[in-house]
Amino acid sequence: MGVFVALGVFACAGGAWAQEMEPRAYSPSPMGTNFAVVALGNSRGGVLFDPTLPITDVNANLDSANIGYARTIRIGRLQGLVAGGVPYIIGNIDGTVAEQARQIRRSGLGDFRLKFSLNLLGTKAMNREEFAKAPKKTIFGVSLTVQAPTGQYDPTKLINLGTNRWSFKPEVGVSVPVGHWYLDAYLGAWFFTDNDQFYTGNSTRQQNPLTVLQGHASYVFKSRAWLAIDGVWYGGGASTVNSNPPSERQSNTRFGVTFAAPLAQGHALKFALSTGASTRTGTDFNSILVAWQFMFFDRPPQAR
Repeated sequence: MGVFVALGVFACAGGAWAQEMEPRAYSPSPMGTNFAVVALGNSRGGVLFDPTLPITDVNANLDSANIGYARTIRIGRLQGLVAGGVPYIIGNIDGTVAEQARQIRRSGLGDFRLKFSLNLLGTKAMNREEFAKAPKKTIFGVSLTVQAPTGQYDPTKLINLGTNRWSFKPEVGVSVPVGHWYLDAYLGAWFFTDNDQFYTGNSTRQQNPLTVLQGHASYVFKSRAWLAIDGVWYGGGASTVNSNPPSERQSNTRFGVTFAAPLAQGHALKFALSTGASTRTGTDFNSILVAWQFMFFDRPPQAR
């Protein structure tokens, strides 16, 4: 499924998962392809909290190291991908709590994320020989991302690296080849379980679904390197703590660029930059990501 298919399983700390951008998420790869990924990232900027919480003027500087693994799978004649990843995050956050300036540092694991995707139309499960001869076609795919509450979490603290809740994002996507270009569009929504140990441990935080719309235009060079222009909009996601009034509905946009290039056989590098264009509630980060990927294939069965 192309270069750096596994990167979309990575999440920033806290509520930054909606800001991720993943060009060429549904591009195909032959059966028996494995991807190992290591990524280093930095995100810094403002965090806009629910107005029901006594914290304002929050700025964060987050460094992350991510590891992930992905593998192509076959379901009947269809091609799919399973990818998983987890970040280790070091964060410095400052803000005003109850009218007093505070500064904190957090370090630990973020939430684990697992993604399953399946291409329904435009491609089928192929071996390496068939894949090399296959023409480019428009692809329609679906995916489901699950984020588990495995990250560092302390109910006595307002700022945590984990979310202490399950999150699910079903998505549909289309990828259209036009000459050297790939035009991608995805529509999905995050659904959240309740966090019943939110701040002081006896509060419950609920959040409405958050709709996410992504668009990407990628140009592929003769060297197989590619450059993408990325955009994402996400809206909804109003949250409630106990019986307090709900927070303001989100309606935010981000833009970015992504460059990926193959190196020696099986190795590749990726660079990604993104920034917030408008933010109403949530995180407004400028982010940079550098990632290395190693792709390898299953050994063919031994002749007997």
